[in-house]
Amino acid sequence: METFKQHLDKFISINDEEFASVISYFQILEVKKKNDLMRDGEICRSMFFVVKGCLRKFFINEKGIEQTTEFAIENWWITDTFAYERQIKSDFCIQAVEKSIILKIDFQSQEALLEKHPVMERYFRMVYQRAYAAAERRIRYLYEFSREELYLHFSTQYPWFIQRIPQYLIASFLGFTPEYLSEIRAKLRS
Repeated sequence: METFKQHLDKFISINDEEFASVISYFQILEVKKKNDLMRDGEICRSMFFVVKGCLRKFFINEKGIEQTTEFAIENWWITDTFAYERQIKSDFCIQAVEKSIILKIDFQSQEALLEKHPVMERYFRMVYQRAYAAAERRIRYLYEFSREELYLHFSTQYPWFIQRIPQYLIASFLGFTPEYLSEIRAKLRS
């Protein structure tokens, strides 16, 4: 779990003994591609930290089509924050895009962790601030950019997503059909 320790070190200072205690609050899971970690209608009991791999959060829209709203790759967290904080049913699904190794913490374990290690409050605050800032940017881009600009921005800011995530999921995340994404990509290549 050296990956998680290095990630924590970017935000807070804890020694190896403290880290051993912190990590004890988490479950380590290996999940296969397409495994569901949470389904629509389930109480959102956990948050997930990606050690290796990729997860996605999505919902099924009124037309029965999966709409991806978020990806999480190495060193990123994912959950339905609204449902997790309230311990209520989620309207989202969380699924592995790739074979992944993740850390899972449930609400009660997180509360106990924060009580024993108050420095983790700072860590989670900083993670939430960054996530909130990223969400603000994404909302602005959805209003400000044309569809082509949105794809171009996404592909230049996050080239690793283009290489490792199936195109139909990228299209879903950007609000496109896979066919429309193919048209944009063909137009940009010519």
